[in-house]
Amino acid sequence: MAEHTSFASVPRWVVGVAAIGALFVLLPLVAMLVRVNWAEFLPLVTSESALAALWLSLRTSIAATALCVAFGVPMALVLARSRFPGQRVLRSLVLLPLVLPPVVGGIALLSTFGRRGLLGATFQFLGIDIAFSTTAVVLAQTFVALPFLVLSLEGALRTVGTRYEAIGATLGAHPTTVLRRITVPLVLPALISGAVLSFARALGEFGATLTFAGSLQGTTRTLPLEIYLQREVDPDAAVALSLVLIVVAVIVVGLAHQAGSAAPLRRAARA
Repeated sequence: MAEHTSFASVPRWVVGVAAIGALFVLLPLVAMLVRVNWAEFLPLVTSESALAALWLSLRTSIAATALCVAFGVPMALVLARSRFPGQRVLRSLVLLPLVLPPVVGGIALLSTFGRRGLLGATFQFLGIDIAFSTTAVVLAQTFVALPFLVLSLEGALRTVGTRYEAIGATLGAHPTTVLRRITVPLVLPALISGAVLSFARALGEFGATLTFAGSLQGTTRTLPLEIYLQREVDPDAAVALSLVLIVVAVIVVGLAHQAGSAAPLRRAARA
């Protein structure tokens, strides 16, 4: 059945305000499209420095997203399914990177993992130098992106409740089995959504990366850093690369939204 447009249940003034909000987001994107030098677009986005920055951004963002999933899922489970003293304080600290200026996050990471940082001497003793390396890029991206996954997943866990998990436990299932067979499938759309938000945030990370990892071509200069550099020397290249970053983000979010929407249907078909 074909979908039809209807705003019957929404007040007209709400639709009007929503339209203004949409224009606020879309008009800058349209303005950027108008400014793109289409005649030189391909040479601008396929230069050696641009391709190196794009490839580095994709690699590090995927690695950061994997770390967000590895750490974020247990963190969300502990926050949503446990009760312990200081839980609210811990939740506030976990979500702190959401409101911290990225530069402050970069300074915090440098103070921890830098050569003179809290753990710097330990890593140097092991022959590991993190600051101003590709590893530093991944850590910076993970630091700012992790709260997005924790927040999305914790909310979903609280929404679905513990009914099905309790039934599984009553039937004798091991807690790990309950987690794998019941909890994770129930919140899979939220997990996908949180991972996508984390990836998108990591892909666009700038301040913490610049402060903690620097801007070394092929090593730490991600696409946002390349765009910032090109803005000073070649504005046409900066606009073209910005468009590439937007297109990549839109594709990723669209694919993940489709996967997240299909997950409940697949579970219903198996039921």
